[in-house]
Amino acid sequence: MPKITFVSADGTRADVDAPSGSTVMENAIKNMIPGIEAECGGACACATCHVYVDEAWADKVGQPEAMEEDMLDFAYDVKPTSRLSCQVKISDDLDGLVVHVPERQA
Repeated sequence: MPKITFVSADGTRADVDAPSGSTVMENAIKNMIPGIEAECGGACACATCHVYVDEAWADKVGQPEAMEEDMLDFAYDVKPTSRLSCQVKISDDLDGLVVHVPERQA
């Protein structure tokens, strides 16, 4: 089963098992990762599951689609590797994915 490492703003790390086909957000909520609020429940209708994909993983995860980019306009401190975690689907190719949780959500 693929693993995701969540890194909080203070540097605390949490490794979680993430079933293929699930999203980064679903795994954050299931594992009570602090800082991921996911107010819309994964509908890409808010920006409260914003994460920074680690630079080493950015190409493999890919770029956001237009709808996600529109929602990222509402996120706090957007960076080039910003993604909404509800839009990042886990696959075996993403085993070991590292994402950083922002200091706060929008």
